[in-house]
Amino acid sequence: MRSSVFGALAWTVVGLVALSMVLATLLVGSGVPRVALVFLGDWRVWLVAAVALVCGLAAARIIAGSLTHRIGGLKEYSDRILDAPPADPELFRADDELGVLGRSMSRVPPRVHELMQRVGLESQRREAILAGMVEALLAVDQDLRIVFCNDAFARVAGVPGGVEPGTSLVRMVRDPAFVDLLREVLATGRTAQRRLQLGSSDGPWFEVNVAPLAMQAGRGAIALLHDITELERLERIRRDFVANVSHELRTPLTAIRGYAETLLDGALEDAANRRRFVEVIETHAIRLNNIAADLLALSELDNGHPAELPRPVQVLAAVESALRTVEPAAAERRVRLLSEVPADLEIVGHRMRLEQALVNLADNAVKFNRPDGEVRVQAERANGSVRLVVSDTGIGIPSSDLPRIFERFYRVDRARSREMGGTGLGLSIVKHAVEQMKGTVAVESELGKGSRFILTLPANGANDS
Repeated sequence: MRSSVFGALAWTVVGLVALSMVLATLLVGSGVPRVALVFLGDWRVWLVAAVALVCGLAAARIIAGSLTHRIGGLKEYSDRILDAPPADPELFRADDELGVLGRSMSRVPPRVHELMQRVGLESQRREAILAGMVEALLAVDQDLRIVFCNDAFARVAGVPGGVEPGTSLVRMVRDPAFVDLLREVLATGRTAQRRLQLGSSDGPWFEVNVAPLAMQAGRGAIALLHDITELERLERIRRDFVANVSHELRTPLTAIRGYAETLLDGALEDAANRRRFVEVIETHAIRLNNIAADLLALSELDNGHPAELPRPVQVLAAVESALRTVEPAAAERRVRLLSEVPADLEIVGHRMRLEQALVNLADNAVKFNRPDGEVRVQAERANGSVRLVVSDTGIGIPSSDLPRIFERFYRVDRARSREMGGTGLGLSIVKHAVEQMKGTVAVESELGKGSRFILTLPANGANDS
């Protein structure tokens, strides 16, 4: 039968009472009157009481000492639960209540350590996920002190080495719109979303989502910053493209409408001018047709899916075809067309795309050349690629305009370009056509001396060389 601490104390008291009764009985049996024992306070009564008291105190001392020692052991064990307590201390082997309590406590450490390992693993996973996020993440307290931020936000803030918790956000990010957005969420407790450009006027754009964050000391806020710089750039290009198309179409349409109205208002009877009016209408109609054709070509190139697979293309045949196309315009402006292309040179690409690029480059070289100038097309093989160079002796391009000449509708000299029937899309078509064939295009130019456009395309049989 299991022993009990309280049972031991109870049996000690019973034993002391029984001992006192036995001693009193012995005294009564010795002939001493009972009334005298009670009222006269015989010394033997005091002796019995003293003996019982001493025995009780001794027993209580022994039991209390044992209890204190075992309770102290349990306290020491509980204090070491998170460290590494003994697996089976002596105090767990007793069969009383303290032993049961000790054995119950012994089942706590494995569960606590298992829980700590799970929490630690989850924390490591969370830290890895947050650190590896492409989006920048930031958490602040009610005083705009940083509680947490991942590496992406540290790079956005210009602190690639990391940010210490407790750092003031205002000292790191000096963007009033971003700070005001966080303050708004801290004040209202409602989520907010805004598109912001952090840093300078050419800095990155972010879609910022801020939500309230519950904290022990007041309300915090958590912000997720999604980089939309490329999306913003594409939207700007789209807006500029729509504006440019509208502008380019408005000019010839206005001219066609104006001259048509003039003819209908009586100029049809004007034999001296009516032919000139119709020629102007035809010129602007041709320009509209050229714009539409170039837009269709750009649309096909933007799709990125050519109608046929890349195949070997003879460079000389494509160059000769392109030069024949611009030959009438070159003869009219007295510009010589020269070709220095080996007959056996081939690329891997698309014949139509290569001719499209060469025609646009040669056409520009003729239009912006000087009388008795020349346009030269050269080609050579180098490092597994074919290097095509279209050079001219024309007016050249200012260095400030070189970074933008491949943009759609961008013109160095708008007045002269329109006068010559240019759409502003030719070089953009060249760039897209070359990139679709896995090549690159570059330009070198000196104002007043001419320009050189360099196409680098993959050569046929590059792996064999």
